[in-house]
Amino acid sequence: MVLTGVQRWTLTVLLYSCQAMGSMLDDVIYKRGEYQENCTRFLKATFPTGTGIFCNGTFDVFACWPHSCPGIVSVPCPPYLPWIKEGATGNVYKECTVNGTWRTEENSSTVWRNQSECENHYFFKSEEEEVFRQSVLRVLSIVGYSLSFSSLCLAVLIMSLLRKLHCTRNYIHMNLFVSFIFRATAVIIKEVILQVAYTDLPRDEIGWSSYTKSTISFICKASKVSLEYFVGCNYFWLLVEAIFLHTLLFTAVLTRKRLLKKYMIIGWGTPLLFVIPWTVAKALYENKSCWLNNIRWIWWIIRGPITLSVIVIFCIFLKIIRLLLSKLKADQVKFTDYRYSLARATLVLIPLLGVHEIVFTLIIDESVEGSNRYARNFIHLTLSSFQGLLVAVLYCFANGEVQAELKKRWQLFVSSNHFEVHNCFADIHPKHLWKSSQKRPGQTTEQSESNEEGSHAPTQGHQLQVAVQSAEDVACGRSSGLEFYMRKSLSSSDGEITSGETMEEIIEENEF
Repeated sequence: MVLTGVQRWTLTVLLYSCQAMGSMLDDVIYKRGEYQENCTRFLKATFPTGTGIFCNGTFDVFACWPHSCPGIVSVPCPPYLPWIKEGATGNVYKECTVNGTWRTEENSSTVWRNQSECENHYFFKSEEEEVFRQSVLRVLSIVGYSLSFSSLCLAVLIMSLLRKLHCTRNYIHMNLFVSFIFRATAVIIKEVILQVAYTDLPRDEIGWSSYTKSTISFICKASKVSLEYFVGCNYFWLLVEAIFLHTLLFTAVLTRKRLLKKYMIIGWGTPLLFVIPWTVAKALYENKSCWLNNIRWIWWIIRGPITLSVIVIFCIFLKIIRLLLSKLKADQVKFTDYRYSLARATLVLIPLLGVHEIVFTLIIDESVEGSNRYARNFIHLTLSSFQGLLVAVLYCFANGEVQAELKKRWQLFVSSNHFEVHNCFADIHPKHLWKSSQKRPGQTTEQSESNEEGSHAPTQGHQLQVAVQSAEDVACGRSSGLEFYMRKSLSSSDGEITSGETMEEIIEENEF
C-alpha cells in the first residue's frame, strides 16, 4: 500500500521538521516499529474463524485496523505521534464496504481514510524556534569540524615531514592532532548518514517493515559507535598531554621516549574499555534506529570515564598554573608583566588541555532548559568544533620551532634550485648570509677567521652548505634546562611570550 496525498502528511511534516531534531524523529520511528509489531501480533490472534463478510485487518503505514464488519470503523490515533498524549480522545476512520473491501477514494485506488482528528498543524509551529536553533547548531558543527579537519591534516603533514621536529613531545602532539581529525571525520560522517537516513524515508508498508533492519540503520549505528570511540580517544589524548606536561615539570624522568608506548595505550586503548560495554548495553536495552536516544545509566557508561578524565586534566592545569605563578613571583617580574605572562600562558594551555570542558561537565545538558540550554549547547559546540583548528594554529602554524624549520627548508630549497642568490634575495648580500653561519656553536675563532677570509666571493657550493647547515641548526626541543628556560621566557623585561611560542617552548627541558 503506497502513501499518497493526505496519508503522507504526518510523516512528511515529521521529516522536514525533525531533520534538525533527529532524536525526536528517531523516537517516532522506533515507537512506530513497536506499534506495527504489536499490530501484527494482534491481527494474527484475532483472525475471524467463522463465516461472513468482513474486511481484513491491516496496518496501513499509519494506523492498525482490526478485522471489521461492514460499516464505519474507528481506531484511536496512533500513540507514536509526538503530539498524542496518554488519554487522548481523537480517532481515525475508515469504511468497510458490504462486499468486504475497504472503501477507496473516488476515481482512485487509494483507500479512503479520515485522520483529521489525529492531525496537529500547530505542533511544529510551536517548535519552529527550536528547529531553527538546532539547524544553526548543525551548520556550526559542520563548519567548525571541517575547518579543524583541514588545518589538522596540514599540521600533521608538516610535522611528519620535518624530521627535526620528531621527538616525544611532538609525537604526542601529532597523536592529539590525529584524534581531533578522527573526531571531526566521525561527526561529519554521522551528519551525512543522518541526512540520508531521514530524507529517504520509506513510502509503503514493505519499505517501513524493513527500514529499521536496513543497511542504512546498521551504518547509522556503526557511525554512532565510531563517534563515541573517537570522542573518547580525543579526551584521553588531552589527558595524555596533561600527564606529559606534569611529568615534564614535576618528575625527573630521563627516558621519556619509553613513556610514548604507555601514552599510546592510554590514548587509543582506554576508550575501548567503556565504548565496548556501552555498545553491548545499547544493543541489548536500547536498540533504536540510529541510537540517538539515551537511557541515563547507559549514557553514563561513556560519560563517567570522560568526566573523570576532564577532572584530572583540570587538576593538573591548576597545578601547572600554580607553578608558573610561583616562578613568576620568585623572579620578581613587574606586576603588570607577570600578570600578562601568566594570562598568555593560561590561554595557551586551555585549548591544549581542553580545560573549558570542566564547565560543561558541571553544567550538564539535562540541568538547563529553554534558552539557557541552547546557550550552553551553542558555546560548548563552538568550542568543541573549533578546538582542533585552534590547537593546530597554536602548536603548529604559530609555533616558532615549526616556523624556523620551515624557513630553513625554504632556504635550502631556494639555494639548491636557484644558484643566483642575488636574484632571489635582492636585498641580502651573500656575504651577510655567509657571515651568519660563522657563529655556530662550537666553532673556534681561528675557523671563523679563516672562513671570513674566503667569504668575499662565496661559491655556489658554499651557499648550499650554508643553507644545509641552517636547516640543521633547529633541533627538537633544545634548551638549556627547565629552570633557565622558564626564567628566560617568563622573566624577561617585557614579560611577554612571543606569538610563536607554545607552553612547551616555555617549560620544556633538554632534548628528548
